[in-house]
Amino acid sequence: MTTETLLIELGTEELPPKSLKTLATAFYDNIKSQLDSHDLAYSDIKWFATPRRLAVQVFDLVDKQQDKTVEKRGPAVNVAFDEAGNASRAAQGWAKSNGIEVEQAERLVTDKGEWLLHRATVAGKSVTELVPAMVTTALNKLPIAKPMRWGAERIQFIRPVHTLTMLFGSEIIAGEALGVSSSNQVQGHRFHHEGLVTLNHANDYQTELAKAYVEVDFEQRQSKIVAQIKQVAKDIDAVALIDEELLNEVTALVEWPVTLVGTFDEGFLNVPAEPLIYSMKDHQKYFPVTDKKGQLVNKFIFVANIESKEPNTVVFGNEKVIRPRLADAEFFFKTDKKQSLESRLDSLESVLFQKQLGTLKAKSERIATLSQFIAEQLNENAQDAYRAGLLSKTDLMTDMVLEFPQVQGTMGKYYALHDGENENIAQALEDQYRPRFAGDTLPEANIGCAVAISDKIDTLVGIFGINQAPKGDKDPFALRRAAIGSIRIIIEKQLDLDLSTLINKSIELFGDKLVNDNTASDVLDFIMGRFRAFYQEQGISVDVIQAVLAKKPSAPLDFDKRIKAVTFFRELPEAATLAAANKRVGNILAKFDGKLYDAFNTDLASEQAEQYLANIFQEISLQVTPLMADKNYQAALSELAQLKAPIDTFFDNVMVMSDDEAVKINRLTLLNEIRNSFFAIADISVLQ
Repeated sequence: MTTETLLIELGTEELPPKSLKTLATAFYDNIKSQLDSHDLAYSDIKWFATPRRLAVQVFDLVDKQQDKTVEKRGPAVNVAFDEAGNASRAAQGWAKSNGIEVEQAERLVTDKGEWLLHRATVAGKSVTELVPAMVTTALNKLPIAKPMRWGAERIQFIRPVHTLTMLFGSEIIAGEALGVSSSNQVQGHRFHHEGLVTLNHANDYQTELAKAYVEVDFEQRQSKIVAQIKQVAKDIDAVALIDEELLNEVTALVEWPVTLVGTFDEGFLNVPAEPLIYSMKDHQKYFPVTDKKGQLVNKFIFVANIESKEPNTVVFGNEKVIRPRLADAEFFFKTDKKQSLESRLDSLESVLFQKQLGTLKAKSERIATLSQFIAEQLNENAQDAYRAGLLSKTDLMTDMVLEFPQVQGTMGKYYALHDGENENIAQALEDQYRPRFAGDTLPEANIGCAVAISDKIDTLVGIFGINQAPKGDKDPFALRRAAIGSIRIIIEKQLDLDLSTLINKSIELFGDKLVNDNTASDVLDFIMGRFRAFYQEQGISVDVIQAVLAKKPSAPLDFDKRIKAVTFFRELPEAATLAAANKRVGNILAKFDGKLYDAFNTDLASEQAEQYLANIFQEISLQVTPLMADKNYQAALSELAQLKAPIDTFFDNVMVMSDDEAVKINRLTLLNEIRNSFFAIADISVLQ
């Protein structure tokens, strides 16, 4: 059996740049899955993608499947033959389906009886036979939300298809997909290469396309773009702002990257940097540039898909395009400043937050009151918190934010400072949306934290209050993000806040708008459910999280202290024994349907081991009580860990379920007191 390189490429019109990498990796995954399911061995597989192609290259692929021996069991012998030994209809039908006579069948003898058996050798199919169907299957499984038709064809794909290449070594695999027949020809660069590129062998793919001005390897092309951008930035003594999303999109827009730098009027720098940056990145796919201090400069870097003989013309064209975009931002900024944020409050009455929950103005007023409430708990300036909450949504009514929604909050900060609001209020307007995504920065100051938490709690309570909780992957109001964001802010900023208190206050502010009688518990349970994901991302084991969740502490900072304490305890040598003992005690108490004593009675303690355990527990309790009052859970668990030896001795020497009812209840009371001391922190019985 020989091996060769397989090349599969689909040549198309320009594919959607934001989807290109997803499509390419999905095509790779689908082809790989097909190869594996067909038992075709290979050494490696690689994916390629440019704006006009999706491809995979499979190395050292065997030319055919291995032959297989297939066993087909027939009817049981006692059914296959009558008393005279003649074959039954069932046996004859089975034999005919396998292309044999009944007499040619083997016998399979097992402990459960004897059956007819036919062993057949199934010849493996060749790669050239299998690949066309594999390619069709792989293409049909691509994640294409909106397929299109072209010409008079009824065939649908994400973009019109021009070429299909299926090469096994130097052999063209006959077949078609999406209405196009296979050949050994692929598209070169749209501008730098006329006609198609002919491949004599599947191994020639990258080298021949490179001659046709196509860098087909997505990752290599991206590396070249990054290197070019950094070099251009170095040449102008600046720093390019490269973010992954924009980089992926630009990589998906070009086949032969050529990086250039343009300039815009320095006067535009009087506009806040954020809208200028978004204009360059989102509208033009340019990379903004800063000086070494992080200040935006009047330069931009862009990646062309052509190696022009007159690069200055290309630069001039891009400078001409960016000017009206920046001029728009400048106009919006100047126009917006003519009207204060406060004067925009009434206009929020015209915008619905949610039909049943009212307008953005009503939401702003709720946020303001809840922010004030939180600020009072944190001993912060409550008036500033109220003011920030009240103005929190006013920048949504500005022309700048209507044009660049990504700068909401940020423009609120700039406009607030222009209006003469103090810095705490202005910063809170920007901080209200943080964290926007996993790993994003948190609000800078506690006033901003108060507004950010208020906004998130208000949304959670409102949406749950009208029975529109997220279902499956659908979460139109981003409630999961709001819950995790609230958790992050409270824990990482070390804020002494209780979720139950905030939820109940928020419910009060909604008045009669909420129709769900279980809103408080539903919201709290939903947020509690986010703790698991939050801590798992930090590498905390699931059993530790479950141990704390059993207590359902509604103050995130307190929850975090318990998590850290149980994580510490779990690594102690005594942990496993004490976890098992707590589980054992829990099981014993679950079966006991009587009433325990209010406290352990030393007069009923007849065994030395139980007296010893009771005395040690009393001494440790004196140390644990003040630690629990200070919420020093780690130290408390360290003290309780000393109970391992006396508990072991107790279970080895004392019969808990004594025949004497009073003694039995007394011993159960002692064990319950010990278990409750642990459970006051977490349910350590679930630790593994």
